[in-house]
Amino acid sequence: MTDHSEFIVSDDWLKARLGEPNLSVLDASWYLPAAKRNAREEYEKSHIPGAVFFDHDKVCDETSGLPHTLPSPQNFAGFASAMGVNADDIIVVYDSIGFFSAPRAWWMFRVMGAKNVYVLDGGFSKWKEKHYPVTSEPTQVKKTVFKVDFDANKVVLIDEMRQLVDGKTTQIADARNHKRFLGEEAEPRPGIRSGHMPGAHNIPFATLSEDGNFKDLSKVKTIFKDAGINVAAPVVTTCGSGVTAAVLALALESLGNHNVRLYDGSWSEWGSKKDTPVVTGNDGDK
Repeated sequence: MTDHSEFIVSDDWLKARLGEPNLSVLDASWYLPAAKRNAREEYEKSHIPGAVFFDHDKVCDETSGLPHTLPSPQNFAGFASAMGVNADDIIVVYDSIGFFSAPRAWWMFRVMGAKNVYVLDGGFSKWKEKHYPVTSEPTQVKKTVFKVDFDANKVVLIDEMRQLVDGKTTQIADARNHKRFLGEEAEPRPGIRSGHMPGAHNIPFATLSEDGNFKDLSKVKTIFKDAGINVAAPVVTTCGSGVTAAVLALALESLGNHNVRLYDGSWSEWGSKKDTPVVTGNDGDK
């Protein structure tokens, strides 16, 4: 294993390939409500030439009552086709920060069968810092047909998550910041309890990158090990709404662990239930 993730590409790599056929570039920026930023408006003002906008608030199951539930394979195919993306394209996703919401789009495309999906290291911020080309011109999209090959095994739903927690049968990695994990900081969405699942381990997603760049895999492995996670064993990742859990999934896959699953409802679902076990403090963080 090298010290560089096979799922990450550099801005130099992408710049040299802009405009190539079968290259799909997606701006998958998204923000928590407290940030008071509009990702689509920012995309319309400035984006990488040829990029299309991946709207996390739309590419989801809007009937679920949860923020970012994975859409059905059929609906995802419709979204991807409307964006002009083929399953066999080289797909590069980025966000404005570097490693926040882009890995969620990376995960979704892979779950739906795309094989060549990558995250742009450093994100749009680094791209602009290098004075690489940006545009406000709308990207002309040629609608295509995205052929889905859905891997349902990569997704954990609430009933199975209850069994995994009750039976302590797998490792759980929570990507939220440490204060939210401990229950010392209120959740950003109303009506959701604070704390974490019994037995969960905390790996705040922000610890895996520095200045928007993904850390070397040797450092990533140490972060998981120090948090009590065996990176060679099965892991279920979770977070607030299923977005940054994908950062942990990307990290674990980069370390060669292909038995990584994501709890799609995440804390927005678990913390809103009245009968799901919740602990606070360091009880499960070991």
